[in-house]
Formats: sequence, C-alpha cells, structure tokens
Amino acid sequence: MTLAFNLSLIGYLAALLFAAANLVARQQRRLAQASTAGLVVGVLAQTVYMVWRWLAAGRAPFGNMFESLVLFAWAIVVVYLALQARRQLPVLGVSTALLAVLVLAYASTFETNIEPLMPALRSNWLTVHVFACFLGYGGLAVGFLSSICYLVASRKGRTVPLRAAAAGEDPGRLVTPSNPPVGAEVVGALESATDKTIAFGFLFLTVGILSGAVWANSAWGTYWSWDPKETWSLITWFIYAVYLHCRFLRGWRGTRAAWISVLGFSAVIFTYFGVNYLLSGLHSYAK
Repeated sequence: MTLAFNLSLIGYLAALLFAAANLVARQQRRLAQASTAGLVVGVLAQTVYMVWRWLAAGRAPFGNMFESLVLFAWAIVVVYLALQARRQLPVLGVSTALLAVLVLAYASTFETNIEPLMPALRSNWLTVHVFACFLGYGGLAVGFLSSICYLVASRKGRTVPLRAAAAGEDPGRLVTPSNPPVGAEVVGALESATDKTIAFGFLFLTVGILSGAVWANSAWGTYWSWDPKETWSLITWFIYAVYLHCRFLRGWRGTRAAWISVLGFSAVIFTYFGVNYLLSGLHSYAK
C-alpha cells in the first residue's frame, strides 16, 4: 500500500502547485477546483492507507511517529476542506497544501514497518485519545496558518493574491482602488477562519486530554502524573483558552489575537515533537 501513501503525497503536491498558480491567475475558478480536487484525492488516498494499516496491524495505526504524522497531515486537510466548503481563501489553500506536503515528506523519513504495540498502548482508549488530539491539532494547525496569513494580509492591505471568495462566487475579479471592500473582506475572512478552526481544535484537544486522563488511570493507576507530555498539553490548552476568552469575552481582535494563535501552535509543536526528543517521561515511546 505504499502506492496509496505516494498518491496522497502527489495529490497534496498537485494541490500546492494549483493553489500557488491560483494566487496570481486572473481566472481562478478552474485552478481553485483543481487544487481542491488534489486535496480530496490526497485525503482519500491517506484514508485508504490508514485503513489498510489498521487492518494489517489489527489495531489503530496511531502507535509511532510515522503513523501519527500521517494522521496529522490527514487531519489538517480534512479541517481545511470542511472550512473551505463555506468560504474559499486561496492563500490559506496554498499554506495548507504546503504544510500537508511537508508533514508527509517528514513522515517518509521514519520507518514504516508495522510493529506490535507496547503493553501501555494496548487499549481502546488509544483510538479515542490519539484521534481526538490529532483532530484538534489539525484544527489548531489551520488556525495557525490563517493567523499567519492574517498577519501578512493586514500588513499588505488590499492585494490580489489575498483575495477571498465565497463558495460559488466567481473569484476572478481583481482588487483595485475602485473596489476597496475586498481587502477588508479577506482580512475579516481570515480572522473568522482562525476563530472557527481554533474553537474546533480546542474542543477536540479538550476531549483528547480528558480521554488521555481516563486512559492513564486505567494504565498507570492515576489520572494525572505531571508527565512532560501531560504538562505541555495542559499549557497548550490554557493558551488556547486564553485566546478564546480574550477573543470572545474581551473583544480582542487583529494582531493581538493572531499572535496568541501563533504562540498556541508553537506550544502544540513543542508538545508533539519537543517533548518526545528533549524530555523523558511516560510518553517517550511515541517516537
């Protein structure tokens, strides 16, 4: 089933190329559709690949770094496709496809052999905990990308490459001084995308942490042991809780909220990679 993995990588790479061309093309509809088709092909191929590994291993394919990276790329693309069903943001499509390509390319550097799980991982809670966490990570990753795009868009102002188009709308209209609302629309659309994806990611991150606590009690006899992975997961959760609090209860907008999103995803990356390689603990097997 290496073919399915390679097909997913090719699909994401094609989507990246079409999305990049979409940023500068005058007639964008066909390029946007081609980019979406590439992402759909990639995510379907990834789904087939994960199902095959699941059947071959007799357990959820979430037991090592390679498998978690495949799941991470899948979650990023799924969240983006769900988001773009309502509003297309070409620049966010480019960044999403690029991140998916990089994650899968990095995954290909790890051993792909299917190995039995260590005893601590042999639990049905593995599927719930890991899937929820990585679906949350996918949402937070897209929120990070939209925050970066927002920061760039808010500095550049009204520019053609950052054009946003509602689903079904002809996105070929150029941004000109006589057509000023578009620049404001794209900045607002990116801000809205950040809110939606972070709220989604926060929900599933919460489910992941809670299910992890139940699993820890089953495996180690305690709900919380202040393991480095647990501690950094909690730090990440608090950063995004601050984002949601400041954004919706304090009315923070613009660059302040975007930078909290960037900080939060930095914590996600450290929780995912940094803890595994820099700190030792109960989660050291996840490599």
